[in-house]
Amino acid sequence: MFHAIADPTRRQMLQLLADNELSIAAIAKSFPISRTAVNKHLHILAEAGLVSRRKAGRETRYRFNPEPFAELKTWLSFFEQYWDERLAALKHLVEADEESS
Repeated sequence: MFHAIADPTRRQMLQLLADNELSIAAIAKSFPISRTAVNKHLHILAEAGLVSRRKAGRETRYRFNPEPFAELKTWLSFFEQYWDERLAALKHLVEADEESS
């Protein structure tokens, strides 16, 4: 998943698909890259489970799948306690430095 969202084009595609189910052609209109490149990016997103695809006649339509992000949020929430502790320590350090000046 991290590999899939590391690329800015793929992140933009996810934002584009957040509220819309779109065909490859419709997605390609939003990017200054070839349709083949768009298809490769969508393949990576699909492999990561971040988009789903379905056939609609002759075209393939893509839709954003938010479930992996919910799992990521749950995983990251464990680490928030450490971030909060470090930020509190930094705040204390800065305030102590300001008082001594």
